Amino acid sequence: MEINSRIFGQICIDDSKVLHFVNGIVGFPQLTEFALIHDQEKEGGIQWLQSMQEPQFALPVVNPLMIMPEYNPQVEDELLKPLGSFENDDMLVLVTITVPSDLTKMSVNLQGPIVINAATKKACQIIAEGYDVKYPIYELLQSRKAGE
Repeated sequence: MEINSRIFGQICIDDSKVLHFVNGIVGFPQLTEFALIHDQEKEGGIQWLQSMQEPQFALPVVNPLMIMPEYNPQVEDELLKPLGSFENDDMLVLVTITVPSDLTKMSVNLQGPIVINAATKKACQIIAEGYDVKYPIYELLQSRKAGE
């Protein structure tokens, strides 16, 4: 499938790489088909959930363990049932990044993680109680950058 995205320009996504969000994502329930795009040269950094239905819509996402190593939301099995059974390392958890014009206010949404079953290509966004919707990350990123 070929799309003209706002972030990446003209890109071709193999149909086998498309993720199906069972109930869409929070705020955009009509968007159910996404591709996870990342820079292959930068392992573990920011990735993008690119909508296949709305080429102008892409969300920056990151592995929450890079931000908060102890991140471990408790999720009811019932919420993950539509994704199919998980084997070994099939589960991928990501959180969205908000990048406002004032970069010092950059944050991640730890309360609304995205859970992906890599084997079935099904995904959902869940609500994880006890975590911040706007967890600040600017200082963390700056300190890591200084430590490089």
